[in-house]
Amino acid sequence: MKKKFSLVPYLMRHKWHYLCGVLVLLVVDLSNIYIPQFIGEVIDGLTVHAFGMDGVKQVLLKLLFAGLIVMAGRFGWRFFIIGASRKIEYEIRNDMFEHLESLSARYYNSHKTGDLMAHFTNDLQAIRMAVGMAVITTFDAVIMTLMVLIKMVIYVDFKLTLLAFIPLSLVAFGCYYYGIESKKRQTARQDAFSELSDRAQESLAGVRVIKAFVQEKKDFRDFEASSINCMEKNLAVVKLRAIFGPALDAVTGLSMLMTLIFGGRMVLAGTITIGQFVAFNSYIGMLVWPMIACGDCISSFTQAAAAFGRIAMIFKEEPDIVDFIPANSTNAPTKLSGEITLNHLTFTYPDGEVPVLEDVSLHVNPGEMLGILGRTGSGKSSLADLLLRVYDCEKGMLTLDGKPIDEIPLAVLHRDMAYVPQENFLFSDTLEENIAFGLEERIKDHPDLRTDIMQAARNACIHDNIMDFPQAYRTQVGERGITLSGGQKQRSSIARALLKDSAILILDDSLSAVDTDTEEQILENLMELRKNKTTIIIAHRISTLQKADHVAVLTEGKLTEYGTHEELLVQNGFYRHIYEKQQLEQELGTF
Repeated sequence: MKKKFSLVPYLMRHKWHYLCGVLVLLVVDLSNIYIPQFIGEVIDGLTVHAFGMDGVKQVLLKLLFAGLIVMAGRFGWRFFIIGASRKIEYEIRNDMFEHLESLSARYYNSHKTGDLMAHFTNDLQAIRMAVGMAVITTFDAVIMTLMVLIKMVIYVDFKLTLLAFIPLSLVAFGCYYYGIESKKRQTARQDAFSELSDRAQESLAGVRVIKAFVQEKKDFRDFEASSINCMEKNLAVVKLRAIFGPALDAVTGLSMLMTLIFGGRMVLAGTITIGQFVAFNSYIGMLVWPMIACGDCISSFTQAAAAFGRIAMIFKEEPDIVDFIPANSTNAPTKLSGEITLNHLTFTYPDGEVPVLEDVSLHVNPGEMLGILGRTGSGKSSLADLLLRVYDCEKGMLTLDGKPIDEIPLAVLHRDMAYVPQENFLFSDTLEENIAFGLEERIKDHPDLRTDIMQAARNACIHDNIMDFPQAYRTQVGERGITLSGGQKQRSSIARALLKDSAILILDDSLSAVDTDTEEQILENLMELRKNKTTIIIAHRISTLQKADHVAVLTEGKLTEYGTHEELLVQNGFYRHIYEKQQLEQELGTF
């Protein structure tokens, strides 16, 4: 069932904050509308000499009291409503990140990182503004308009109020058309920002490749094109505001002009006093802000509507890989022993048409080491993806410990399986934190883990290299481990997997960047450390595989050869061909 994204639960969670904020805002507006009346009373009192200093002082105290209420109230509604909007932004961001982490690999194959980052920045900011300042502005504009109009009718004159408000009513029609066009332009603007974010992220991540192929100018031109597109879409929004704002000012100016003309005549005729006339003009000025706020509110809400739609699309996505049996179920396995069975395994990627694995059958007993050999694109990494449940195959084709893999809770599967991928990924952190990444405990809470980390590094033959760094294990490796060589990244990833000490270990071409001597040492350590634990090694070099209990040779997704190193040499097939070729290359390399 698809998860529906709605703001209602978030708003209801903070309903008391909004209620308190609205009440405080109401008190502020009530205080504000009395200020022009107090000023008018002073003017009338001084004009007809009805006020002495005591009367003036009394009105000034009223003004001071109203001003203090406004000052305290403005802090209050900011605290309640703006504070609530910040919390809502925080909660949505956490929920969105948690949901993204639950999605399967297929989603990330078709969605770019920069675009997703735009959801966490630009889109969430738009929603925060809508549930924060826009709520305040809308309520304030509506309530202030009603209060001011009522005050103008009661304190001054109904006919003059009606005459002044007629031009302002035109704003409602303008706001309707402004809202429709603004939503279109806001959506285009946010899409352009996503494209620009993705372009910047991809260029910075691949800056080494760009420089290596001397493509700085071309990459800059592409970035410039995205930047121009983003600028044009932003300008389209600004142009619309630039038209709407002056139009509002013109309508407001017309209203004030009519007030001056007809209100002045009423003063001369004695229908209203000078104080009432001054207060009325102040009230007209107070109506200007709500009219301008209409444009800002519509802009905020339309921008939030566009952002809401984009975020809602994320929450509509469903993970392909889910738990069919909860981890706390009485029938669910709680631990893996490492037995793997492929029963006529055939697999096609969700967006593919040709099977990448076809009718593959083999059995790995707990504690055995299986080697997998094959040309590029033969399905080796696809098999690793299926074991990790990055993708699912048909039920029963892949079993662990005699159970279909989809009946094993994901928490158990991922806990008892360690993986070293082809593309080694290190986080922008210290080496010790990267090696300890697979552990539940954190180093700061368990300093004794450093001994285990160092031992895992020794087993992966990376300890000596780490100790040569100025800060040893506390060396920052940079984004994606960019400060390390390919071999150092591979061995750091192997150390991370070894420290996890899982029942099943998968090495996907993880020794390709190390020399043969280091490779041999790592393999010897693996033979010793992985006794009674299942190990799967995917490689292109025979030297990596010849110590395995069995070796599977894949050719275009099919299992074409299977046996021990000696048995495969006798078969005189692909395995022996690659072995002889690599032996010859090694002999030629010694000269």
